Amino acid sequence: MKGKGIFALVVLVIFLTSCSKKIIPDKPFLSQTNFHLDTLPESEISIPVQINLKPFYKLAEKNVDTVFTSPNWPAEWVNIDCSNRYKYLFRRGQLSFSANGQSLNMGFTGFYKIIGSTRACIGNAVVSPWTPPCRCGFDEGERRVKVSFTNSVSILPDYKIKINIIRKEPEPIDKCTVCFFGSDITGQVMNGLKKELDISKKEIEDSFGLTDIKNQVQQLWNKLTTSYNILGLGWLQINPQRIKLNNLSARNDSLQIILGLNARPVIRFEKPTDYKTLLPDMDNTAVKPGFNIFLDAVLNYDSLSQVLNAQIKGQQFEFKKGAINKTVIVNDCRIYGSGNERLIIKLSFGGTNAGIAYFTGKPVYNEKEKVLEIKDIDFDVKTKNILLKNADWMFNRRITNEIANRTRFDLSTYIDSAKIIIGTQLNREWVKGIKTTGNMNDLKIVRIYPLAEHLIIRSNASGNLALKVDTIDFNF
Repeated sequence: MKGKGIFALVVLVIFLTSCSKKIIPDKPFLSQTNFHLDTLPESEISIPVQINLKPFYKLAEKNVDTVFTSPNWPAEWVNIDCSNRYKYLFRRGQLSFSANGQSLNMGFTGFYKIIGSTRACIGNAVVSPWTPPCRCGFDEGERRVKVSFTNSVSILPDYKIKINIIRKEPEPIDKCTVCFFGSDITGQVMNGLKKELDISKKEIEDSFGLTDIKNQVQQLWNKLTTSYNILGLGWLQINPQRIKLNNLSARNDSLQIILGLNARPVIRFEKPTDYKTLLPDMDNTAVKPGFNIFLDAVLNYDSLSQVLNAQIKGQQFEFKKGAINKTVIVNDCRIYGSGNERLIIKLSFGGTNAGIAYFTGKPVYNEKEKVLEIKDIDFDVKTKNILLKNADWMFNRRITNEIANRTRFDLSTYIDSAKIIIGTQLNREWVKGIKTTGNMNDLKIVRIYPLAEHLIIRSNASGNLALKVDTIDFNF
């Protein structure tokens, strides 16, 4: 019985000892402060755009008729009055273009031949038959005339390219003489030609005088509202806000435009939900050259905890309590936010005692070393109280110092990778025939936001970007 009593006493002591040394403090409660996430400033991107006008020239060449004739040529006549009639064939040469400022000049050499005849009339009464037809532009070769139009180009807020066409006076190169007018009828031919050119002008305006490119710009806008997986950084959402356009000018075969984009880009570790939005009307306010981008990187606390765990899990600390050796073994370490400026670190441990300890600290970015670190790490007040009562030997700066050393996140690689990856994104073809080129000058961290659900790192990037449009699909 005596042996059994001693055994029971040992078991009881072990049981009571293990129960009394389990460290389970209440979760920290950090008082609310005025801390909040500032609105992400709008990023401004100013892009010089160069549009190749050669596809536009080809479109014009394709859509403007090459042959114009009097009605039902060559069978029927056009009666000028009772005494005169004619019929003609007019063909144009290849279109030529020149651009300067907001004007686009289009011209061509016209070739024509005309047949006419006359008869005697008194009033509207016919007194003689028609004379034999007289011809101009047949035996001596087609007669030539220079024809030109001046077109002013503008882009409307609803993404329509408007061309205002002004017909210039035709300039005859060759004279035209026919028998029924006695001699030179060049002037009369030019007057008739003007009417035909005005009809041709209307056809040009109907064909592409007002070209709607909103569908094409909406496709580009949709690309901007789609999140992109940028390797090593997460998912980028550009979140475009509006498009600006000004300084439109043309020279030779190129149209130059300054295109501005306002956006609020965000990077997340998890793929976000994409929401397509309607393209807003264009803004024509002035834009600054280059780009100045504010970017929020949304970091998940679980991801940060995984990084921290990889460094500290399994670490063992040895302490002395008088002549007794004490041990703390780290089983798990987690970081989470509370909506306060400070983060909470939860440490699960074993060893001499088992349980949980909570610490608090403030995330700070070290610009010089490009390191995100948690400063001023200390035991939470509730953890302090329970340790002082049950395991005061754990109340030791060695643990907080070790956690501080392990909660330094080097962002230099992240920043360097971001420069390279974003630089690659700047230099790409977005849709067929439309590509951008650019470079990033600087990328820096401007603020840290330890929110309850995420740690947000706000950065600022600056650089230059240009867009070149080699081809546009006008088949719409």
